[in-house]
Amino acid sequence: MDQAQNSSAAKPAQYAIFEMACGYWVSQSLYVAAKLGIADLVADGPKTAEELAAVTKMHGPSLHRVLRALASKGVFAEDGEHRFGLTPAAECLLNRPGSQRAMVLMMGEEHYRAYGELLYSVETGKPSFAHVFGAPIFEYLSNHPAQAALFDEAMTGIHGAETAAMIDAYDFAQFGTVVDIGGGNGTVIRTVLEKNPNVQGILYDMPHVVERARPALEKSSVASRLKLVGGSFFESAPSGGDAYMMRHIIHDWYDPESLAILKNCAAVMRPDAKLLVIDAVIEPGNGPQFSKFLDITMLTMPGGKERTEAEFRELFAAAGFQLTRVVKTTSPVSIVEGKKR
Repeated sequence: MDQAQNSSAAKPAQYAIFEMACGYWVSQSLYVAAKLGIADLVADGPKTAEELAAVTKMHGPSLHRVLRALASKGVFAEDGEHRFGLTPAAECLLNRPGSQRAMVLMMGEEHYRAYGELLYSVETGKPSFAHVFGAPIFEYLSNHPAQAALFDEAMTGIHGAETAAMIDAYDFAQFGTVVDIGGGNGTVIRTVLEKNPNVQGILYDMPHVVERARPALEKSSVASRLKLVGGSFFESAPSGGDAYMMRHIIHDWYDPESLAILKNCAAVMRPDAKLLVIDAVIEPGNGPQFSKFLDITMLTMPGGKERTEAEFRELFAAAGFQLTRVVKTTSPVSIVEGKKR
């Protein structure tokens, strides 16, 4: 990352701006390769674009041009016989657990179209996703099961490294029960329990989300220690937790909705319980930060925001919490810890 940033900084400003403006050239080429499953098709050995086109029912010369362009970015490698093979970057597109394929598909479809209407969000302050698709993102996903499954898979791929980083940075073994508020497919709480065999867990999310996660979780090694509870975090939260964890939940919402979620947690938390908000924390200065563009995604997609430490402190106080510390991890997220006032 640092090397790439230094390289970009050394380029003439005009060229650097041009390269930034053309970023979708690469992202949409990646999307095509992921959609066609090219990585899986060359997993057993390099193939020409014509061979790949015959399987995918594409136009061979055009497919060659896309793969050649991706190869120039290190995604696939073209040999002297014009065959394309895997590279470490291309392996990330393989259709297997933890890969980035679902993320690339999601970014290339709904996210791409929503970002195309970013000006609408800047003009109105409203998410462009709902403007484009006719419904807020989570309502849309509840009515489109295939896209919801893709979303779950994408989140697993995107946040997989975050989970290990947050567990390494924070001592979850101190808790008897950890409640995962808005825990989605349960990947995070399941991993916390796997790493901490004396901890119990509660997964709390909308009933249809919990039911979507249930089959895999009931087959997992932590099934006997994990309780699944359906409900809305805008209405309530389960009692009995020693820690209330929310990863990438608060950033989905502006302050009024975030306050409702946090106050519902405060209402059921014991005095000694801890609040753990796991999100990116925007730091001061002009340096490159992933969180600053993730913040734009929150603007266009659900209608939320990334926050600075000062903004988290203010939000916590309004909900009846005191921010006790911010624990950084080796990933882009931090653990913002709080306790009831």
